[in-house]
This record gives sequence, C-alpha cells and structure tokens, in this order.
Amino acid sequence: MVEMRKPIPVSEAVRLVMDHLHIRGTEMVPLEQTYGRILGQPVVARHDVPSFDRSPYDGFAVRAQDTVGASGDDRIAFDVIGEIGAGYVADRPIGKREAYRIMTGAPIPENADAVVMLEQTVEHTSGFTLRKPFSPGENISFKGEDAKEGELLIEKGALIHPGTIALLATFGYANVEVAKRPTVGILSTGTELLRVDEELVPGKIRNSNGPMIAAQLDRMGIGYQSYGMEADDLDACTEIVEKALAETDILITTGGVSVGDYDYLPAIYERLGAKVLFNKVAMRPGSVTTVAVLGDTLLFGLSGNPSACFTGFELFARPAIIGMMGGTAPYMPRMKAELGEDILKPNPFTRFIRAIWDMTPEGIVVVPAGFNKSNAVSSIARGNCLIVLPSGTRGFVTGTKVDILLLGVEQGASEWFL
Repeated sequence: MVEMRKPIPVSEAVRLVMDHLHIRGTEMVPLEQTYGRILGQPVVARHDVPSFDRSPYDGFAVRAQDTVGASGDDRIAFDVIGEIGAGYVADRPIGKREAYRIMTGAPIPENADAVVMLEQTVEHTSGFTLRKPFSPGENISFKGEDAKEGELLIEKGALIHPGTIALLATFGYANVEVAKRPTVGILSTGTELLRVDEELVPGKIRNSNGPMIAAQLDRMGIGYQSYGMEADDLDACTEIVEKALAETDILITTGGVSVGDYDYLPAIYERLGAKVLFNKVAMRPGSVTTVAVLGDTLLFGLSGNPSACFTGFELFARPAIIGMMGGTAPYMPRMKAELGEDILKPNPFTRFIRAIWDMTPEGIVVVPAGFNKSNAVSSIARGNCLIVLPSGTRGFVTGTKVDILLLGVEQGASEWFL
C-alpha cells in the first residue's frame, strides 16, 4: 500500500531541522587557516585603533592657530623643520609657523593639530605657503576613532571573511577560537546509477548528485566522507547507512525517499530507530525531502532528482551545517527582483525555480535558468539564485516583483523569511 504523507510548510520543515541541531565545540587554529570558519569567540578590541593620532594624508603637520587669516591675497608661509614617515616619530615639537612634512599613517607631532594636504600648498625652498585657514583637528585620524580598547567588534558565531581576518590581525589574534566543523557523509542510492567514468547503457544514468553535493560542501569549506553508491537493496543500504552514522555528524543520502517499491530510506530509518522529523514538504521541487535524527546525528534524505536534491541541500542541509557550528547567519540571503519573463504555471506548493539574476539599467531582473523540472541538471549549472513563488498562486507575469534566494554568497541571513 502506498504511504500517504502529509506535507508541511517549508518554514516548519526548516524550523524542525534547526530545533534538532547538536552544537559542536570549538578549537584553536592559526589565523591564516580561519577563512570561511565560524567564530567561536567574540572579537574584542585589545587596544585603540588608531593607537595614536595620525595623518590620513601625505602633507604637512601644522598648528591650526598659525593658519588664521590665510587667504589667496595674504598667503602664510611655514618653515619645514623635518619629515615624519610612517613608523617614525618627530624629533621635537613644532613651534610658531613651523611644519613637518608628514606621510600617510605617521603620528602627529607634538603641538600640531591639523594636517595640510600637499595639493593645498605652494612649496618653496625652505617650506611652503597656504591660502586658507585650518581648524583644530582638521585632517587628523584620532586615537581610538575606529575602535576603542575593550569594544566588542564582532559577535561569536559570525563567518570569518577577509575583512574579519584583517581585524583579527590588527588586534594580534595569531590563534583564533573557531567552531569545529561537523563531519558529513554522502551516500547515493539507486540501482540505476553509474559512476561518472562509466559508459551509458539503457536504463542507467551517471551519478551527478554525489559530486554535486560534494561541491556544495566544498563551497562551504566543509569536508566530507563519500560512501559511494549503493543499489536498491534494503539490507545492503541499511548496513552502509549504519556504518556512516557511526562515523559522521550529518549523513546526506540521495534517492530512495519516495514511495516506490524500491525506495528504502523510510524502512532504513525505521530499522535503525531514527526519528523522522518530516517526510514531505509543501514545495516544488523536492517535496519528498525527508529529514530524520538518530541521537545527535541528522539524516538528510534528499530526492534523487538533481534539481530537487540541489534545492533540498540549500534549504535544509546548508543551514543545519552552519547552525551546528553556532553560526548566526545560516540561511540563504534574499532580495527582491523583477521577473524578466512570464511564469504562468500555478503553484499549489511553494516553488523554487533555478534562475539567473542580473543588474540592468531598470534594476535587478531575474529569469528562469532554463528547463526547470525536478530532474533538470542544465538549469542548476546556469543559475545563480532561486526564485521563490508562494503556494496558492496561479502564475506571475513579466515585471512582477518576486523574492529570490542568492546562491554562492559568502554572507548568509540570520532569519528564515517564509
């Protein structure tokens, strides 16, 4: 008898996954190995930045009071008494109508309280003249204006990107506490599957889901253990799933989650005593996406259809992996875009369409990436986003504003939006 499954909304499915995460611990790694990791500690300023008053330009350090009354008709002359390069300090304080030639980043000398940019002066043999007055503090970067000692700069759980690394380096974080990465297993099921290097024969297809998921994990900086391919054999599949569960924090399987005679994943979950969180989601593609939990391990049963598999990973597995590391922005970022062509198919379930967005003179425009059935592969390769069409809608015409979820973007979103 065919099992009747009750679909749940995408938002509820996401919530169920995120409610069953086992947060892993942290580890210390060298700064140069932190890109793409999740902060396991907040970043706190260990000193003021700048740590001294400094010049933001190449120019001359002067006393503002000596510039009072300067004009085009009454230029004021200054004597240059020395030069201060970045990393050096002045030999002595400056006096009346004296100046130091100063380079970008160099400390302001004693008594000086303004910097005159080179292009604002006319230089002569022993100095320069200027034709405008300067205010105290003009063209000076003050100590602590960027960050004050003890200031919380980045919260724990943030993604480490190049800007984060610059900040960590600035404050001397040679070793950084980061979240431990989960161990992820990949298993492709289906008697119809061939290896990538095998010749096609009638009734068979090459396994594209396994390499695709591996690449999706690579894009996140997450390592994985491949358990290869397994034919539709209940005992054999159970054995390899049991082995994978003992070795991983997350197991991602593709295929075998529908309700056909050879879809064995539901039976395997039952054999192993796994708790099924859901086995049908009100979405297209990927409605048969199934997620279960056994102890602290999450089992993602993704569709064998490539587009459904890809979408299921991005919507459910990706945020779970980030959340397991304590990440505070685990979800796909979104923005509004204007449809560049009609999409007239009714949507009884929420539909996620592989698409291409681009910036045009008229604004952000998005169009489907091509063939968009759940078994499509070509549109995955072309797409850089997913168009989100809400359930209960009967189609959208060109020019309609829609939500799109961005693929391959470094920084995620902190909240799920549906």
